[in-house]
Amino acid sequence: MEKLFGTDGIRGLAGEFPLDEKTVRIIGASLARQFCKKLCRTPRFITGRDTRESGEWIEMAFHSGATSENAVCDSAGVITTPGVAFLTKSIEYDAGIVVSASHNPYYDNGIKIFLPSGMKIDDAIEKLIEEDIQSDKATDSIDGPMINSGSEVFFRVAYSMHLIAVASKIKNNNEFKIVIDCANGAASKFAAKIFKRVGCSVVIINNDPDGRNINENCGSLYLKNLQTKVLEEKADLGVALDGDADRALFVDEKGDTVDGDATLWILAGYLKDHGMLANSTVVATVMSNIGLELGLKSRGISLLRANVGDKYVLEKLIETGSEIGGEQSGHIIFPEISLVGDGMMTALLLLRAICEKGVTLSQATDGFVSYPQILLNVKVREKRPFDDLPEIAAAAKQVENELHGEGRLLLRYSGTENLARVMIEGKDQTSIESQAGRLAGVIQKALG
Repeated sequence: MEKLFGTDGIRGLAGEFPLDEKTVRIIGASLARQFCKKLCRTPRFITGRDTRESGEWIEMAFHSGATSENAVCDSAGVITTPGVAFLTKSIEYDAGIVVSASHNPYYDNGIKIFLPSGMKIDDAIEKLIEEDIQSDKATDSIDGPMINSGSEVFFRVAYSMHLIAVASKIKNNNEFKIVIDCANGAASKFAAKIFKRVGCSVVIINNDPDGRNINENCGSLYLKNLQTKVLEEKADLGVALDGDADRALFVDEKGDTVDGDATLWILAGYLKDHGMLANSTVVATVMSNIGLELGLKSRGISLLRANVGDKYVLEKLIETGSEIGGEQSGHIIFPEISLVGDGMMTALLLLRAICEKGVTLSQATDGFVSYPQILLNVKVREKRPFDDLPEIAAAAKQVENELHGEGRLLLRYSGTENLARVMIEGKDQTSIESQAGRLAGVIQKALG
């Protein structure tokens, strides 16, 4: 059976399987049936979407399938992913459904499903949905109701007040000037209001969505325009969100980028200084720079690594009882506040940290050194364990010996493509490029 759910729900081209109208109805109906059986009552779902042109009809198709199996569905309209997660918990819905493909182009879309805890649905539910899709367990005669959107304004205000509660704790004595790139996405209607409540002077860019310009040369995957704008405006910092605003990257007052690793460095230090890092542990992923690990170690903080994906970061956070975790991409999770990454929340907490310390963003990153890194992709015909191939294992061991404990090698396969990924970090860019090229050649010969 084809697996459709990845680490962030189902994604694909809008209008094509599994995000065609019929399959989305099956997803809605299957989820409703499972919750009806589990709860022995009518389930209540809340949905939300980003600004893609396909979002509304996908949301409507989901409502159609779910209500055909007696679920009650409300829509929060255009809202961020963490906004849906917050509403699911605070208003006690049984599940929250986000129609979004995050940082992907407009022609993609996706469906991700949250429980009230903020956790995504478990593998067993996903498997049953996939089985229903495979068995075509739906009828073409389901009439899609109009989306129940009468409370959209209420939902948006409720989420905004949640963010404002965090913002109210910020003592902004410096009257920071910030530039916010909304990626023409779900935060376009929220961001300016929230940060003005902190007393910031706010410049907003890319906040005019037209259904097709989401993430287009803007947002967290394209920082060039934000860097230019920060320097033009002589701003104190820039914030780059993605399409559904569950991640944030930053630009400091010098125009330099501050990624998720550097953000973890700043916020972990803040938490430790305030006695809020109980087990002195930060959770990151296998892709986080070794510079973060070494920097945190110098502060007496351990770094635990999870597999790539905020889902796995969250699992490790819960397993270890840690207070903060995240990814280089800007997904930062604070379990005490939410089990879902929230770009605007991250920005507010970062602002709080630097305001309290009375430093600039660039000064806040002092002590964090990002080691040179190279990532090479090698096309492979099959994904055999690397340790089963002596020539690859030997070449990898040689690279590790050459790094002398002052660098890191990571070999892994892509989860979606026939690619082997070779990632090396070390002190010297020329050396790691040579090492990566040599190892990639061995993999190419063995598996290409």
